[in-house]
Amino acid sequence: MRYLIDGHNLIGQLPELSLADEHDEAQLVLLLRQFAAGRKARITVVFDHGLPGGRSNGLSGGTVEAVFAGSHTNADRILRERIGSEKQPGQVIVVSNDHEVIAFARTRKIAVTRSSDFAVQLKMAAPRPARRNAPPANEPRLSDAEVNEWMRLFGQDDDER
Repeated sequence: MRYLIDGHNLIGQLPELSLADEHDEAQLVLLLRQFAAGRKARITVVFDHGLPGGRSNGLSGGTVEAVFAGSHTNADRILRERIGSEKQPGQVIVVSNDHEVIAFARTRKIAVTRSSDFAVQLKMAAPRPARRNAPPANEPRLSDAEVNEWMRLFGQDDDER
């Protein structure tokens, strides 16, 4: 499956990312790489306001391509152009909340997922950080009495802790 994503539209739906952050595009690309890694998916994410515009070699790699709209256009126009030239519409999912992009994708029989819904999918696909205070599952757990006994043996009582 291939995804065509309105990048800044999606960033606006992810509370852990901010459009005010100068690295928001790179952070989104990392999330998209994690998402694509568990699937046979190719992703093109389109952002507004790139200079000079076009494919970003710095952000693109693996199964994720990042494209910036130049000063003469915007992401929505690039998305519509790509939707219009799509040769296999049944193999594409467009991710956007923009009404014109969604309507045009539907005229081409391309599946659409709203950015807010895709944001939920991204969160579910993201690796969960390990809990810092939790012992590994196979590590034995000591009762409070056992901990107190060990502390007594090593010369610390409850008052010293």
